Amino acid sequence: MGILSKIFTWWDGATITTLLWSSLNGEHVGTDFAGNKYYRAKKRVPAGQPFAGSERRWVIYSGSNDASNVPAEWHGWLHGSLEGVPESHLPPARIWESDYTPNVTGTVSAYRPQGALERGGKRAAATGDYEAWSPDA
Repeated sequence: MGILSKIFTWWDGATITTLLWSSLNGEHVGTDFAGNKYYRAKKRVPAGQPFAGSERRWVIYSGSNDASNVPAEWHGWLHGSLEGVPESHLPPARIWESDYTPNVTGTVSAYRPQGALERGGKRAAATGDYEAWSPDA
């Protein structure tokens, strides 16, 4: 199913046509720690078109296509905040900085508070400061 999934699916990596187009029209500029590959167009946007003179930049994800998988420094590069690749502009890492963690919302690893249906649906009893609303009151 490997080649068929590359032909027909876009939600888990890139399709064959995207990879082909990127190799022909793009220049690979870097790869982040997660394996995402970053490209820029070999040609700038011609005059007379929207964003004339600007550079088109894109990412091919390693795994599922989730924008939260892009680290902050590469996000800045994709949106034109940095001219060069992020490795050349970043200060050294501080000891108090934590490693990047992807967004886990909607996955099994997501936070489930006490009383959530996924944890049995039993919540703590209401305290004395809670008074139920009644339409007759």
